[in-house]
Amino acid sequence: MLGYGAFGSFGNRMNKQQLYHQYKALLLEGIVPFWWRHGVDHEHGGVLSCMAEDGRPVSGDKYIWSQGRWVWVCAALYNRIERRPVFLDSARRTVEFLLAHGKDEEGRWVYHTTRDGQVVEGPASIFSDCFAVYGFSEYCRAARDPAVLAEALRTYGSVRRRVESPDFHEMAPYTLPPGRRPHSVPMILTEVSNELAQTTGDPEIDKAAGEYALRVMNHHVRPEWGVLVEFLDSSFHTLSGNEGTAVMPGHAIESMWFVLHWARRAGREDIIAKAVEVIRRHLEKGWDPEYGGIFLGIDARGGVPFLANAEKKVWWPHTEALYALLLAHELTGEEWCVEWYERVHDWSFGHFPMPEVGEWRQRLDRAGNPITELIALPVKDPFHLPRAVILILELLRRYA
Repeated sequence: MLGYGAFGSFGNRMNKQQLYHQYKALLLEGIVPFWWRHGVDHEHGGVLSCMAEDGRPVSGDKYIWSQGRWVWVCAALYNRIERRPVFLDSARRTVEFLLAHGKDEEGRWVYHTTRDGQVVEGPASIFSDCFAVYGFSEYCRAARDPAVLAEALRTYGSVRRRVESPDFHEMAPYTLPPGRRPHSVPMILTEVSNELAQTTGDPEIDKAAGEYALRVMNHHVRPEWGVLVEFLDSSFHTLSGNEGTAVMPGHAIESMWFVLHWARRAGREDIIAKAVEVIRRHLEKGWDPEYGGIFLGIDARGGVPFLANAEKKVWWPHTEALYALLLAHELTGEEWCVEWYERVHDWSFGHFPMPEVGEWRQRLDRAGNPITELIALPVKDPFHLPRAVILILELLRRYA
């Protein structure tokens, strides 16, 4: 039997109550004021995320996946932290923006609009659709809006059909060559399905969550290397060259806590044990022994990483690791989780916070110095940090 509730031993090394207050202050005195000051679009609805690290606007354009993520954050603040009407109102206004401007004539979610909702780039990313479902699911736990839930279910069904198509390629901002099985698809659908199943109580969606989780664990986690590879061929076999050994430690760690959420509900202690071990392996292999911090990319065999910016230190692998390690310790009681948590916590809180603005910076070079060059999209996305803090507060509250 795994150590459910074993989190009590964590207090021997770090004060849980002190940690709770640290994260709550970060959320409600830092993150929330920053985004209501710089991000909330009070005119058109939604969030303005094309900005510099300190909140200075770069453009008014809106990426649809950021809008779906913002719905989740606002609704989760309301559902899981404090029932402030302003949280639910911002979620509602973002939902209204998405429903009015976010879809094409076939019902697929577009990629990029102007501030007032004129389409700049049409459907190019399945993640726009997935984050719309994710946000709508959380929103409907508070608003109980049958039309929004129906849209979430329609989109979810569309996503499941499209990702299984032999010519599927909707992966912007990345290009997916033919004949590839990207880890990011079953990864996100594990969490989206698991959350939507809890919102709806639909056993078929619940079953799908397990199928996606096991696809990640049985195919992308490669026992020969002990790590999770990002790309397989269409038959789930290893690709040749360093594409086939491409590893994103933060992505794998995030994926594992998605799997843990499902496995805890499903009572799959075997999967919990395996996923927690995968978290450990990616920290050991992905941690920079010279400067500290988690590399954005590594190679499973220690070769040259396939992915660009592999040596960079960006915020989201660290926020995902902070939550994943606390969750792993809650579920197993493994002492190494505490040791790694403290290491990741100290490095992250020593490098990413911007006390003068309340949020975290998002991009560092290998040595931990701030950089301004783009990685993926030209946005400061209001998601990984607030989501991690919300989930950490929920977890710590269980042991308050």
